[in-house]
Amino acid sequence: MAHLLGAESLTLEFPTKKVFDNVTVGLNEGDRIGIVGRNGDGKSTLLKLLAKRMNPDDGRITHRNGITYGLLDQADVIDPGLTIGQSVVGDTPEHEWAGNPKVRDVIGGLLNDLDWQKQVGELSGGQRRRVALARLLVQDLDIVMLDEPTNHLDIEGVAWLANHLKTRWASNAGGLIVVTHDRWFLDEVCNITWEVHDGVIEPFEGGYAAYILQRNERDRSAAASEARRQNLMRKELAWLRRGAPARTSKPKFRMDAAAELIANEPEPRDQVALSKLATQRLGKDVLDIENLDYSVGGKELLHDVTWRVGPGDRIGLVGVNGAGKTTLLKLIQGTIEPTAGRIKRGKTVNIATLSQEVRELDEFDDERIFSLIAREKSFFVVDKKEVGIGQLVEQLGFTQAQLQTPISDLSGGQKRRLQFLRLLFGEPNVLILDEPTNDLDTDILAAMEDLLDGWPGTLIVVSHDRYLLERVTDQQFALLGDGSLRHLPGGVDQYLELRKHSLNGQSKGAAINSATSKPNTDAPSAGKLSGAEAREAEKNIARIERALEKIAADETKLHEMMAAHDQNDYAGLGKFVEQQTELNNKRDELELEWLETSELLQDK
Repeated sequence: MAHLLGAESLTLEFPTKKVFDNVTVGLNEGDRIGIVGRNGDGKSTLLKLLAKRMNPDDGRITHRNGITYGLLDQADVIDPGLTIGQSVVGDTPEHEWAGNPKVRDVIGGLLNDLDWQKQVGELSGGQRRRVALARLLVQDLDIVMLDEPTNHLDIEGVAWLANHLKTRWASNAGGLIVVTHDRWFLDEVCNITWEVHDGVIEPFEGGYAAYILQRNERDRSAAASEARRQNLMRKELAWLRRGAPARTSKPKFRMDAAAELIANEPEPRDQVALSKLATQRLGKDVLDIENLDYSVGGKELLHDVTWRVGPGDRIGLVGVNGAGKTTLLKLIQGTIEPTAGRIKRGKTVNIATLSQEVRELDEFDDERIFSLIAREKSFFVVDKKEVGIGQLVEQLGFTQAQLQTPISDLSGGQKRRLQFLRLLFGEPNVLILDEPTNDLDTDILAAMEDLLDGWPGTLIVVSHDRYLLERVTDQQFALLGDGSLRHLPGGVDQYLELRKHSLNGQSKGAAINSATSKPNTDAPSAGKLSGAEAREAEKNIARIERALEKIAADETKLHEMMAAHDQNDYAGLGKFVEQQTELNNKRDELELEWLETSELLQDK
């Protein structure tokens, strides 16, 4: 394949650290490279060097003559006086960009909820980030470089971006370099992984799963002395092999050694043991939500939500932005009250929440990590075993030297880790994590997940990080934007399919609608229903709704029987789970039929 760009004998040193030491790498046509590594090891700096926004101390960056490239920097700034339309397509005539399928796809995928005529200065930071990404992707570039592009995207947005990038380079023309901590995205998009560490760049074939396999093989062959880090990677590898077997079909290298490496590795989680431990700490009642409504500013965010959360449940919560995920968490915590309905919390419930912000640490800015930790806890209990705070601190990436660092001097990722540790110090039995992956690199995420594997309480996670949800939760629920809470037996894939059906037939976005002409409403519609067909569809809708109400009633009775049943009778509980699965499957079929019939009625 043709060479596009390269770095030869690259050396760069900051006053306190050597970032790169005689590094040589290259990008060829068809390469989709994901860059991973610890925070502060030079991932973003590497992109700036390759894009010639920085100069190395030694070595050189070479680009093939005539190539075009663009970089989405984390600090990219757009003129706040421009409208979204001006920022994305500039002065390009409407008939040109509106007739370009790629431009329409980008606008529909990233800006579908924004007003095309709104000024950039009126947007939130996340919205400005999406505008900057759209401005880059609408261009015809040979090389695209992206620094944390999935930040501020929900699960749908991440899935759209992955599909767009794969489609864009399906012909192997051009290249992609992306820095991200989103491991699902790395697996889905990248065919090469670069690990940046200790001043060097190590290349690996394949995405994240392939990288983990090869890294374990490398560490084993080299007889790595870092036993703790190696054990953590083996556990991560065990989950990749057992929890997501489809991923292991991607790597094209020998896996015999990797299979031998995890031959005696236990399952990442013993669900029965965890459930038993959690029941002992929590009792049988954790959280019961019945017929809950919540409205704000005249808008109903949640409607008639009924939900039971039991001891040891590990739940992932997904949904569109603004659907009420954070609101539901606040209702669970009791910081706000429902408009109607009730929330019953178990008497022994002790809830701790990792919020999206790190303002909780502001009051300790003048304090050092060590003194804060020493004042709050000397040891922590994991699975009935005492674990020293030093072990937890080390596992989450703090060295002994860093313990004397003032909290005000910590990076966003370091504050996030310390915030997580402080939650565990209180030994909660219900843990709520609201977008916990912000500012964390892949190694620290794996360490956090390892801690959660041995944590016996009830876990509720809100995240756009699909890998994290699949890794640490056993069941997923969705807020679809209509006020209802929906169980997802099929996981994130089912959520994306439901969203696809609900959006079918709707506009690709307010941006395109406001910028393009309206369709001719006088033209005959081949999809219109006759009067008899419309009446039949309405009857079908009523039948489906009655069936869904019966399923909801059956489900309520089932939950009551489960709550009253002997929690140590796992065979009996297993039968209840089978009944719940049958109800979920029936609901899936009925809701899909309801969506399809509703779309027909909307077009009548």
